[in-house]
Amino acid sequence: MLLTIFSLFAVVVLIQFFYYIVIFGKFSFAKPQTETPKRIPISIIVCAKNEEENVRNFIPLLIEQNYPQFEIVLINDASSDGTLDLFEEFEKQYPNIKLVNVENNEAFWANKKFALTLGIKAAKYEYLLFTDADCYPTSKDWITKMSSQFTQQKTIVLGYGAYEKIDGSFLNKLLRFETLLSATQMFSWAKMGKPYTGVGRNMAYKREEFFKVNGFIDHMKIRSGDDDLFINQAARKKNTTICYLPDSFTYSKPKTTFSDWFTQKRRHVSTAGHYKFSDRAQLAVFYVTQFLFVVLPIILLLFQFQWIAVLCLIGFRYLFTWFSLGFAAGKLKEKDVMYWFPVVEIILIFVQLNVFISNTYKKPVHWK
Repeated sequence: MLLTIFSLFAVVVLIQFFYYIVIFGKFSFAKPQTETPKRIPISIIVCAKNEEENVRNFIPLLIEQNYPQFEIVLINDASSDGTLDLFEEFEKQYPNIKLVNVENNEAFWANKKFALTLGIKAAKYEYLLFTDADCYPTSKDWITKMSSQFTQQKTIVLGYGAYEKIDGSFLNKLLRFETLLSATQMFSWAKMGKPYTGVGRNMAYKREEFFKVNGFIDHMKIRSGDDDLFINQAARKKNTTICYLPDSFTYSKPKTTFSDWFTQKRRHVSTAGHYKFSDRAQLAVFYVTQFLFVVLPIILLLFQFQWIAVLCLIGFRYLFTWFSLGFAAGKLKEKDVMYWFPVVEIILIFVQLNVFISNTYKKPVHWK
């Protein structure tokens, strides 16, 4: 029995090696990205629901972008605070701002995808750049950097949406490690020619890609997924690329309590259940091997079975994992979270298990 467990443990480490070195290495060990500046007109799409404070702080940063021709489409999704008033003020003050005001209706009550659809249709330009109302670009060249990756064939660009650093907060380290790991997976599979997800905090695509798949119609009833479910459906090897130029990042305010972050994760995981089967399978294999890597060696060490070999496999696995994620963290300016590795990884594994169990018994709450 113990020999079987040891053999399984060795297979788990081998699978993890394949993920972290062969697949994730496509991004982790990639050369610095080059850019070819474009001057294509861009429509920035921002959908907000009860985001008065964030809108006041972050929309001016979009207005200050150093780009020759762009508009900002502000979508008010039936807000009950002062979001609409602020949007109207911005529209009066800046000629390149367009306001789309969405009211609730019985068919699409509180559905962000419906609001985004109206904004996408209202956009003046064909190339669309998306971010959230609680996000801001890391530089005035955000549009320049993201649009530089468009080509005639590459009409979907996946960018990095980071979270602000909070000094002295372990939860912040945990949240940002998860974001680093997710981005590494997202970018790596895209470079492998198998894009499967994107984040609405920072992504771009040509409007024709939206209409090719009839927008969000196939998953309109699923409240979340305006970003990842759309990319899972529309993205292909031929039409998708990534952007990890440092000035292309966006940042948003992270959750500051575990309960809020846990609720957010439940939403994300529930949406992933609607991915294509192959994408669900590769994510499941990755997580199961992550979990087994923690559990199996505990059993083996408790019974002192081949403990030297077990410790060697543990050390080998942490070496190549730290190596791969360390390079990815350098590209994404997240090196400090790796100082807490592997503690944050182990905690995240059990948080994900808790999320899966919670979602099995109770449906998560979505858009505000």
